[in-house]
Amino acid sequence: MLDIRFIRENPEIVKDNMEKKFREDTHIVDDLLAKDEEYRKLLQESERLRHERNQVTQKINDLKKSGGDITALLSQAKAIPARIKDIEEKQGSLKEEIVDLLKKIPNILDESVPVGKDSSENVERVRYGDPIMKGFPVKSHVELCEALGIADFDSSARVAGNGFFYLFGDLALLNQALIRFAMDFMIKRGYVFMEPPLMVRREVCDGMVDFNFFREIIYKIEGEDLYMIPTAEFPLVAMFINQVIEKKRLPIKLCGYSQCFRKEVGAHGIDEKGLFRTHQFNKVEQVIICEPEDSYRYYDELLQNSIDIFKELGLPTRVFESCSGDLGDLKAKGADLEAWSPRKEGYFEVGSVSNLTDCQSRRLNIKVDDGKERYFPHTLNNTAIATSRAMVAILENFQNEDGSITIPDVLGPYMNNMSRIEPKR
Repeated sequence: MLDIRFIRENPEIVKDNMEKKFREDTHIVDDLLAKDEEYRKLLQESERLRHERNQVTQKINDLKKSGGDITALLSQAKAIPARIKDIEEKQGSLKEEIVDLLKKIPNILDESVPVGKDSSENVERVRYGDPIMKGFPVKSHVELCEALGIADFDSSARVAGNGFFYLFGDLALLNQALIRFAMDFMIKRGYVFMEPPLMVRREVCDGMVDFNFFREIIYKIEGEDLYMIPTAEFPLVAMFINQVIEKKRLPIKLCGYSQCFRKEVGAHGIDEKGLFRTHQFNKVEQVIICEPEDSYRYYDELLQNSIDIFKELGLPTRVFESCSGDLGDLKAKGADLEAWSPRKEGYFEVGSVSNLTDCQSRRLNIKVDDGKERYFPHTLNNTAIATSRAMVAILENFQNEDGSITIPDVLGPYMNNMSRIEPKR
């Protein structure tokens, strides 16, 4: 959500920014400014009436002391509160409309963001590691899991429907190893490890994202003002909702482990079998709250953290930057980290980094106090590791012709020093 003062002073910049996102509703900027002007006029009128009421009250007191006739002034005094109330009701209604319009105006894109209409125009920035080419037919992770007896997608479908899974033995250990490895990695880099709540209130959802869009993929707890979190970013950032942070505490660097829950409806749908796109998954998330002038430096840091995690796992990756039309409205800049799939001979998303500048902190009313003034900090987030996606990458890239899976060296200490996942006899 942009600062209304910025929009008043730079309406054409805001419209141009919307056009870069291929938005055709730039008229909402004019609608917003018209309502804002009307709101400010009503504000001036209510202040004038309050001043008038104070003057009339003073005159009544003076006339009482002098024995004068106060009948006309009493009538005038009685009429003013009703006029003020009427104006305040109009103000309240206008304020809601203004906030709704503000939420529809996207964040100002960073100058480095490539202009493009949709994800087909995203830009590859850099690759790490050479794509692994197998000298034998590459099996899907579902085939491998079922052949090795380390996952059951049929039983989970009977129990909960498509989009869930049972992990057994070595694959369950691999999942936990990835979580522990990512946790230790982030702690060594100075991030505070946290386990957040798995449910949040509607107020948090509204502050974190465009909830009208996100409600399609988020689970609601029936009869309560609670929603299952789609990512740990929600409770980590919202921990500071309606709070004032002392400047000396910045930057705040957090990493949180949680299970995440998403309906995953829409164009992609849900995988009938497998680990790639599911209703429930495990993730270690990175979050930074920082000074505005530092946010792009920390954007690079968050992205590098994920790159280094996958480098240590030995997985080839690339950074695929989001173009203007593919960025969510709160994002000023974003990119996906993608891992190589030897089965598809292409890349797939394993994480996503975002700089939301001060749009998210405005919506959540998070402020910083430097002793002289209060202002909104910048918020950033990135996936450290989503274990289901990472397991797919490991199963595909490190499968052997005999059907076994080589375990990345860095995960061995977390898996009782195992080096392979092999068929059980």
